[in-house]
Amino acid sequence: MKIPDNTKIQSAELKVKDLNRSLNFYSDLMGFKIINQTDSSAELSADGKLPYILKLTEDKTAVYRHKGTTGLFHIAIRLPNRKELARVFLRLFKERIKFQGFSDHIVSDALYLLDPDENGVELYADRPKDEWQYEMGQVKMDTLPLNLNVITDELDDRDVWNGIHPDTEIGHIHLNVSDLNKAQKFYSLILGMNVTNSVYNGAMFFSAGGYHHHVGTNVWTSRNGSPAPDNTMGLLNYTIKVPDADYIDEIQTRASDAGLVLNEFDGEKMLIRDMDNNKINIIL
Repeated sequence: MKIPDNTKIQSAELKVKDLNRSLNFYSDLMGFKIINQTDSSAELSADGKLPYILKLTEDKTAVYRHKGTTGLFHIAIRLPNRKELARVFLRLFKERIKFQGFSDHIVSDALYLLDPDENGVELYADRPKDEWQYEMGQVKMDTLPLNLNVITDELDDRDVWNGIHPDTEIGHIHLNVSDLNKAQKFYSLILGMNVTNSVYNGAMFFSAGGYHHHVGTNVWTSRNGSPAPDNTMGLLNYTIKVPDADYIDEIQTRASDAGLVLNEFDGEKMLIRDMDNNKINIIL
């Protein structure tokens, strides 16, 4: 029982308090292109085409997420290389966007910040896979200081800003969960992802196809916590593309036995939830 190797995170939908404020951050500053927009929602991608990467849905009554609850830790936006990561970094730096940190994860170079609704955002570029390190069959990851010169040295004076690179995508989703054992039961036993790292203190990582992780989970601020109330800004759902209908049927059987199916598979998609009530679209 193993999820197909070419499984990927396709998109995420966020509840935001002010759509225009969020579009300024994700589109005007970060460079995502708006595909569709209504008075209360917008769909964005890096190349301006469907499928969208981000959907922003406005709720003017929404409140900030309470400390200690489960939910989104960050959406991790993967740039195709260091140079493109550097371009976005300098764009945001020049616009005086505050960064929370800069990390060398051994498998990737990562920059951290918050969006206007205090949702975590990671911007990162992978290192070549043949440079990844392994210990006892698991991908070695760490949080080491990142020398920003390694990133910015990729640029020269000819580089101009014309939006985020069209090959940019969501590399992974990282969640605050209440219990790592429950997270493992769901993401490994029900979805069928491999545990790629279980030695990182207070965290566990899961993936398909040997990637370092498509889903990260941690209990750093949410151990034994409850899901945030429905009127909270943050993650509404995210979408995993699983290109195998028979395997989706297997997921449905296991998720149904655990009482986690919200909408059954209709041949194209189904909606399930994990054990912390994070909603997940599984699409073919």
